[in-house]
Amino acid sequence: MAQRMQAEPPGDYFIGRRYFKSNYRFWGYVRRPGRPWSSAVLVMLNENKKLAPDRAQLGPGTGTSYEGNAGFDNDYEYKITGYFSGDRIYELVSNRTYPEFVLTGYMLLSTHPPPIFRSQLRRRNASPFVIEKPE
Repeated sequence: MAQRMQAEPPGDYFIGRRYFKSNYRFWGYVRRPGRPWSSAVLVMLNENKKLAPDRAQLGPGTGTSYEGNAGFDNDYEYKITGYFSGDRIYELVSNRTYPEFVLTGYMLLSTHPPPIFRSQLRRRNASPFVIEKPE
């Protein structure tokens, strides 16, 4: 995995890993290309310019309800474009603030990327209330 990350071409984009926890409202982890997952930050997504991938596919006009299908893309990996606004957004359940990432575009890279969380390496599900950090 380290070789794959080092081979990512530099550019004005990010790599995002969806991290869905049903009780929380953050989107997932975002890192710069070529950087390890341990450098990634957990973000709140601003969807004013572009809807999040799961919301775009299951939103109004698709005939499918977003509720109940939110986060179907948990652990998917994306090439995403956008920028950090500089604002921090409060997330009620975790009682923390997270950086705001303004999404302007995305491309699906993998639906089964290599594991980045300790629970994935142990093949055990983490508690729904534990917020894991990539390693």
